[in-house]
Order: sequence, then C-alpha cells, then structure tokens
Amino acid sequence: MTIALITGSAGLIGSEASRFFANLGLTVVGIDNDMRRHFFGEDASTAWNRQRLESELQGSYSHQALDIRDTEAINGLFQQYSSDIQLVIHTAAQPSHDWAVRDPQTDFSVNANGTLNLLEATRKFAPKAVFIFTSTNKVYGDHPNQLPLLEEDTRWEIADNHAFAGGIDETMSIDQTLHSLFGASKAAADMLVQEYGRYFEMYTACFRGGCLTGPNHSGAQLHGFLAYLMKCTMIGDPYTI
Repeated sequence: MTIALITGSAGLIGSEASRFFANLGLTVVGIDNDMRRHFFGEDASTAWNRQRLESELQGSYSHQALDIRDTEAINGLFQQYSSDIQLVIHTAAQPSHDWAVRDPQTDFSVNANGTLNLLEATRKFAPKAVFIFTSTNKVYGDHPNQLPLLEEDTRWEIADNHAFAGGIDETMSIDQTLHSLFGASKAAADMLVQEYGRYFEMYTACFRGGCLTGPNHSGAQLHGFLAYLMKCTMIGDPYTI
C-alpha cells in the first residue's frame, strides 16, 4: 500500500492534492480538524469539502480529525502506517495576517510547532517519504515591494532584464524586513523544512505560494479574499475594502 498523507486535506490545496493522488492510485490519509472554522467562523468551515472527499473517493481516502500540534496523536498515526507513507503534503496552517495578531501564540504553535511535529514524525517513521510544505511568499516580507517597477499602459511590470523578471526565487533575502506575525511563523516552518532536508538528508521541498484560490476554497473575510469577494458578489453582501 502506497500512502499519501495530506494535512489540511479539506482545504483548498489539500483537497485538490487528495483528489489528484487518489486518482493516481495512492491511498490518501487526510488530516483536518476544521480549525478554519475556529479561526474564521461557521461560514469558513471545511466540513462540506471533507464530506465531498469521503463521498467521491470512497475506498481511497480516510479522514483523521487530528490537531497537528498533538505530538502523541501525530506520532501514533505515522507509526501506524510507517514506511507505507511515501508522500507527505503539509498544507494545514493558520493562514491569516490579521488573525495572527489577535493570537500570536496559537498562530506560531500551528504553523511552526505543528510543522516540527510532522517533520519529526516523518523522520522517525517514514524517513524515505517526500515531504512537501506549502509555505508562503510572505517569507520574503516587504522585499518584493522594493522591486523597481515600470509603468505600462495597463499594469506595472518588472524590466525584462531584471534578475526577478521571471519570478522571485530563493536568492531574494528573507532578512531585515517586516513579514507580519503570520509570515514569521511560516518562515520558521519553512526554515525547519529546509533544515530537515539538509541535516537529516530527508526529501523535503517548500512551495512558496500566494493568493491561491479555486472553487473549493472556503473563503472568509480574513482569508481567501478572492473566493470571499466572489461569494459576496453572488449573494449580494457588501465587500469592505
């Protein structure tokens, strides 16, 4: 049995990954305790998406409502499947800048400590598994705002001969800049994922995305603004800028 273990499996990225790898023939073990509902309210709950996954992927998907901060529970799950786990995709997070300011300790414990729990469990019980972490472009802080932009007819653009004309890569510094508390906790997790790859020779990778959206996003005022904006448009609610 080849297992893909996916955290945040009822969220936007986690649910898409769950469906993708289940369709490839892998057995998907999803971890999601609907913390999004705790963060952003009932309208942001991912329960509907979990139910849809369980219905669509019968036999290929099993769900675990675990908290990634619960070291004992995470270790127990990894020990149960051990070397059958070939892939870990870690998408679970506290994803909001504004919410992080309200409760920095919970933000850090979910984003940084939760990631550490998953890395340690992978190292102990499935060290050959590929570990993919959905980081964020906020690890760069305000540095992207300092890029020289050229005004064109309809948009601002970076000069074609600039080093980052094709996109920002890891050569951009993450130091000496304001990240937001959310960005700082994700940067800590990002560094941990890189360090476990180098120090323990694990197969780790960080994907630094930003403003991702789609039809399976439970958008809320504090996070997922594109999905939330469309929701407001469709139901006629005011959208405050």
